[in-house]
Amino acid sequence: MSSSTAAPGSGPLTEAGPLSLCAREPHVPADRLVAEMVPPPRFDAVRFATYIPDPNQPSQTEAVGVLEGFTAGLGGARAAGAGRRGFLGFGRAKAPKTPAGPRGVYLDGGYGVGKTHLLASLWHATPAEPSRKAFGTFVELTNLVGALGFQQTVQTLSGHRLLCIDEFELDDPGDTVLVSTLLGKLVEAGVALAATSNTLPGKLGEGRFAAADFLREIQGLSAHFRALRIDGEDYRHRGLPEAPPPFTDEEVTKTAYATPGASLDDFPQLLEHLAKVHPSRYGALTDGLKAVCLTDVRPVPDQSTALRLVVLADRLYDREVPVLASGRPFDELFSEEMLKGGYRKKYFRAISRLTALARDAKGLVAS
Repeated sequence: MSSSTAAPGSGPLTEAGPLSLCAREPHVPADRLVAEMVPPPRFDAVRFATYIPDPNQPSQTEAVGVLEGFTAGLGGARAAGAGRRGFLGFGRAKAPKTPAGPRGVYLDGGYGVGKTHLLASLWHATPAEPSRKAFGTFVELTNLVGALGFQQTVQTLSGHRLLCIDEFELDDPGDTVLVSTLLGKLVEAGVALAATSNTLPGKLGEGRFAAADFLREIQGLSAHFRALRIDGEDYRHRGLPEAPPPFTDEEVTKTAYATPGASLDDFPQLLEHLAKVHPSRYGALTDGLKAVCLTDVRPVPDQSTALRLVVLADRLYDREVPVLASGRPFDELFSEEMLKGGYRKKYFRAISRLTALARDAKGLVAS
């Protein structure tokens, strides 16, 4: 379990008012990182049958069929290609067979077309115990390597039947080499892969670093996957009203005090605090929250801060935590330069998700 550092003298929320994210300094043991590699609560109940394809987008129906077939191929006592030991499990492990063709599927598409829904459905449908399949974002995977070390991560995940990687992105050359090597080891061990991204495998890294210098690693990653394109518009905006405008500081503060389990923070101070907490702990940072209330939302000052905010937005969205804010609307968080740069897809995803959470928070405000 994680522990948090609370503000001095703070008591139960109902007595002391809202808590503060800036007062939390969670410490997350490595074993929790592994145990929590499951679909987030938002996707607990999703299944292939609950995915409603857009009739105008045949690629969505096709993706469901391909994934159901992929899942059917993951049955059996052990994933094909896994190394096996001798009599009674002793002796030197036999070299695993290299699977023929891609050992994974890669869902490529825009924001809000249901890629994570399908990825979580694949995880739920795979015939294996939860401890034998893992689900996490790309950032969570690299954080796991940082916590356990490369060799221990390979050993831990090699016994899995399936590894699902959501929001697959390569942000720097180090990640490219690390992930390429890690996934290669896991495929050799017989682990099936599934991933989602807004970028085709062969285009990963473009706009972020000199991707051409790491073409071999990027091509190696691409060889592990069969790419499936999923077309469609962001479902979070289908038939929904415009995102609610920001509230006043007074409305946000009053709502925070009236909502059990809510936090209340000044947005610029929260951004400063995020720089002191490793992104692998942002999930623990949100433990127990029922709502996040922010005052004085303003454009983020630099790219490092913006990328940390993206991770926090992902964790809040995963946990369905409403976000109530004053100041500037969420579509003004990132500068025009940021929205045209190499990380633009991450920023657009964050805007989409924070807008959805802002809609969820509207009902918290007393009329």
